Amino acid sequence: MIVEIDRGSGFCFGVINAIKAAEKELQHEDKLYCLGDIVHNGKEVERLENMGLKSITKDEYFTLSNCKVLIRAHGEPPETYEYAEKNNIELIDATCPVVLTLQEKVKGSYLQNKSQEGQLVIYGKKGHAEIIGLDGQTNNNAIVVESVADVDKIDMSRPVSLYSQTTKRIEDFHEIADAVKSKVQPGVPLQIKDTICRQVSNRVPNLKKFAIKYDLVLFIAGVKSSNGKYLFTICEEVNPNSKKITGIEEIDREWFQGVNSVGICGATSTPNWLMEDVAGWVRENFA
Repeated sequence: MIVEIDRGSGFCFGVINAIKAAEKELQHEDKLYCLGDIVHNGKEVERLENMGLKSITKDEYFTLSNCKVLIRAHGEPPETYEYAEKNNIELIDATCPVVLTLQEKVKGSYLQNKSQEGQLVIYGKKGHAEIIGLDGQTNNNAIVVESVADVDKIDMSRPVSLYSQTTKRIEDFHEIADAVKSKVQPGVPLQIKDTICRQVSNRVPNLKKFAIKYDLVLFIAGVKSSNGKYLFTICEEVNPNSKKITGIEEIDREWFQGVNSVGICGATSTPNWLMEDVAGWVRENFA
């Protein structure tokens, strides 16, 4: 049986930077706090926890003092930094540069719009860590839309600046943007900013070419991974015999009946070692 890993899959540079920062600290620290899961992949979180990384909630963070806390690639709102400064918390800031730039743009647009009674709109998933960080740049006054149906929340008689969470589907963002364009009143200022990270979208053409080549595709991603959900839909579009798993324990042996080739790929939050483990298991059991 042919078993191949997509070498274009795996961690994006933002996640790599965050994990390197954690590993570097843990070389000389017994324990390091991380505000939320460092990456939306349970297997990688478990690996780092075994090294001494401790994931904490926002509520837990606001009880800490005199310690070190890692900020993951998704970024944080201003209140996180303000609390750290007042409570002697050293922040290891691993916010992805793409997210950091977006935060600055959102803050700038919000301040500009404020004087014109405009609205800052973000297409994204409510409650997602990145959205919380972005909304924080607007004093939590942003309008978060999750689908075209939410566009009605926008006052189309007032200026609108539209941004996107970095990991959303470009096609869905364009659909939202078109809906806003069609409804905004004539003469009302409208800014549409495509802020989707190309680390995700640029993988789509390669992923399509990869997934179509195999009898079976095993797509590995954590259950919380937004880009994992998106990229898996790409696999399914070109190869209906694609299966989304978090690890070896979810593989069904019946999937391999009549299968002569298996392609293994994953999200920007999927570690290479996990794809290697799955490939090794398939070779051991079916090669």
